[in-house]
Amino acid sequence: MTLATLPVVSAPAPQLDPAHQEWWRGAVVYQVYPRSFADSNGDGVGDLNGVTAHLDHIASLGVDAVWISPFYTSPMKDFGYDVADYCDVDPVFGTLADFDRLVEKAHGLGLKIIVDQVWSHTSDQHDWFKASRQDRTNDFADWYVWADAKADGSPPNNWQSVFGGPGWTWDARRGQYYQHNFLPEQPQLNGRNPAVQDALLAAGKFWLDRGVDGFRLDAINFMINDPSLKDNPAFPAGGKRTRPFDFQDKIYNQSHADIAPFLARVRALTDSYGDGRFTVAEVGGDHADREMKEYTADDRHLHSAYGFLYLYAERMFADLVKTGAAMWPGDQGEGWPSWTFSNHDAPRAISRWAEGRDERQLAEMLMLLLVSLRGNVFVYYGEELGLPQGEVPFERLVDPEAIANWPQTLGRDGARTPMPWTADAPFAGFSTVEPWLPVDARHPGLAVDAQNADPRSMLNATRRILALRRAHPALRVGEMNVQTTAPVLTFTREGGGEALLAAFNLGHEAQGWTAPEGYAVIDSVNLGEAGVLPPLGGVLLRKEAG
Repeated sequence: MTLATLPVVSAPAPQLDPAHQEWWRGAVVYQVYPRSFADSNGDGVGDLNGVTAHLDHIASLGVDAVWISPFYTSPMKDFGYDVADYCDVDPVFGTLADFDRLVEKAHGLGLKIIVDQVWSHTSDQHDWFKASRQDRTNDFADWYVWADAKADGSPPNNWQSVFGGPGWTWDARRGQYYQHNFLPEQPQLNGRNPAVQDALLAAGKFWLDRGVDGFRLDAINFMINDPSLKDNPAFPAGGKRTRPFDFQDKIYNQSHADIAPFLARVRALTDSYGDGRFTVAEVGGDHADREMKEYTADDRHLHSAYGFLYLYAERMFADLVKTGAAMWPGDQGEGWPSWTFSNHDAPRAISRWAEGRDERQLAEMLMLLLVSLRGNVFVYYGEELGLPQGEVPFERLVDPEAIANWPQTLGRDGARTPMPWTADAPFAGFSTVEPWLPVDARHPGLAVDAQNADPRSMLNATRRILALRRAHPALRVGEMNVQTTAPVLTFTREGGGEALLAAFNLGHEAQGWTAPEGYAVIDSVNLGEAGVLPPLGGVLLRKEAG
């Protein structure tokens, strides 16, 4: 039996009992980068009211939750990931009342709200740091990582910053260096200090009390360093290196064993609300596999974690998916994975992985692949439209990492360009004035209004594909077994009373492929003639009873 003659499934799939299913397990989460989503007040920067105005669009996709990147008070040196007040909204984004209205509308649409918590570092404009840097004896003196200079005045050790240069900055008031894993304006909190942990948990409680449904913990494996302040060892020569940070094995400035007990405190806090609050860790770095397991182990830590397996991958291939599946085999006491192909920290996937192939076809295949993986699914704003990486000329770059690494990397600005809402409106309907980042000339033609009107659009394909998660329990919670011969990726998903088979041609040439007997098509993308799986072709099938 060939693909062309396979029956199309018509009987309804088994349904999970909502009373016995955590809402977050296998959920689809839509990420909003608020600066770039929608500008409601004409200042060129997206805001909370802009998000609220477009929640109906997000709900129409069929997602379960919305993750909103930081909107807290900030000097915006790292565009909100440098927090100056954990318990307030920056005026560029609106007010606490605006946030409360957003949560109310989202809940009315059946959407959960997840917010970032940036607990590894603060802004240097945070009141805690302003106090800490005054002297070595005040109440906040030990709230950040401070150390004396070496005898020659150089930094305490060889730790490097993610954004380039030493991970230490001299402060004359204390006569010491303070540590920062990112910008000098992002001093490292002393996460080992019980008073710091208590203050961070109090900030989390503030947002839980306002109705948020969960947290994404940013760069959490940087939260606690080794107190010995030993030099990091060098990696052997080889591999891609665009920053001094890439030369070191970061075993002393991150990944300390004391992080996991703090995450148990976070879990205890969220569980105390008793209504399904969700926690997910962002875990990057060379030891992410081990750390993600530690941070989600045994129902006492976080619910889920995601790393950068796909986000930093320069191409998509079958063994990459096999690696991802092997990282989370479903062992006893193991946490639950989350996956994303694009986000605010990485160039958009279709620009990384197109390799000269049709971007529209690639976008649809990737959406079906993402939805078919075991774990939670994170969809980045604009992914539902098939947006390619935005073109941002050097003179318009604002991201410190993009500027520092130009032109060696695509940078983060191109993944953060404005969301196109209206094809023929100025600035694609994002704003009435020039936005903080330019609108790519290719993006207005992919705007929401244009795609809404086209039944064959990527937007409508996304709605069709995301609906599979709710319709098929095997996709939401089932086991995954990869059976692949590159460039064709095949795997099964089994659970909830059904067995599914997925096949994707990730290569550049057509491949012969025939489905096993007894399967019916659930969904397919970019298929061609019988017995052939074209490049970027994908099919999802269900095993029929009997």
